[in-house]
Amino acid sequence: MAAISVHQFAQCITCHAWSPDYSMVAFCPNNNEVHIYRLSQDKWEKVHVLEKHDQIVSGIDWSPRSNRIVTASHDRNSYVWNLEGSEWVPTLVILRLNRAALCVQWSPKENKFAVGSGAKTVCICYYEQENNWWVSKLIRKRHDSSVTSVAWHPNNILLATTSTDGKCRIFSTFIKGVDTKDSRTGPSSDSKFGEQIVQLDLSYSWAFGVKWSPSGNTLAYVGHNSMIYFVDEIGPSPLAQNVAFRDLPLRDVLFVSERMVIGVGFDCNPMVFAADDRGIWSFIRFLGERKTISSGSKYGSQFSEAFGKLYGQSKHGLSNDAVEPSRSRGGIHDNCINCILPLRQSGISTVMRFSTSGLDGKVVVWDLENQADLSEIL
Repeated sequence: MAAISVHQFAQCITCHAWSPDYSMVAFCPNNNEVHIYRLSQDKWEKVHVLEKHDQIVSGIDWSPRSNRIVTASHDRNSYVWNLEGSEWVPTLVILRLNRAALCVQWSPKENKFAVGSGAKTVCICYYEQENNWWVSKLIRKRHDSSVTSVAWHPNNILLATTSTDGKCRIFSTFIKGVDTKDSRTGPSSDSKFGEQIVQLDLSYSWAFGVKWSPSGNTLAYVGHNSMIYFVDEIGPSPLAQNVAFRDLPLRDVLFVSERMVIGVGFDCNPMVFAADDRGIWSFIRFLGERKTISSGSKYGSQFSEAFGKLYGQSKHGLSNDAVEPSRSRGGIHDNCINCILPLRQSGISTVMRFSTSGLDGKVVVWDLENQADLSEIL
């Protein structure tokens, strides 16, 4: 089994993030708080509760170098938290939004962070030394619906977004005085802030979970139509592939190497996708134990379980006796997985361990080390 540790922290987890040394984990238990747990003598202890937001915290990111936490919430605000002594001190970032903030991510150099929102807007926030505050610059009138996910290119300039209008877009976020000119390479070399580099119309359904490969040469994102999309050669004429699968839709993805992607979502089980020597992507297998349908179950029970998962209903609360509980089906997660994060080792580009969290309130750590069939592809 690829799962090496399972931790039941809450009834439901919206999102999670790890400290730079992975000794602490921060997560939102589906409310307006962020709980921070520390691993001490093989036990997880709650050490901090961050209370500033008024509504559900929808995004958390913990910067690995500067040790700062950024949070975004449905209350339309964002906070940057700095550890001073033994206390986390918040700094309000006014995003100038009229709808909920849905996702947040630090840039690779940690001098900016991006916030996607329900206001069809992306906020690029940076610290202004002269005035001692965080400033928000908006990318407006580009999206036709909510921005569900953001992902920074390794060059710290390009930003990929997905939206419920079904499109994936790539923007330049170059800010004079924050970014250096030599960081602008490739399609973003002459672009200004907020300029759209490319728009990908591959999906005809909601789009989620966009990520760049470690080199920044490949982009992956998922659609609510049970498809995953891979794009190479970002620019005026990108090369795109799509992989359709028979299972429930994905919500988030992670590149563990240039040739392998892990997808997580409503099927409660991480899915492995890989590219062959020709660069053709395909579905390999489920990472956890593959779920098997008993011979006595009917199509109706399969449909009702799929429908329940899709709308976030816990199987333990269903009264339909024909639906088997997910525990007996061999899965680690009992409900939709909505977040996947790498657990990187210094000096190693390939991700061998990663963590997932979901609506079942679990944080699960997975290890690819002993997966013989996958190690050949990695």
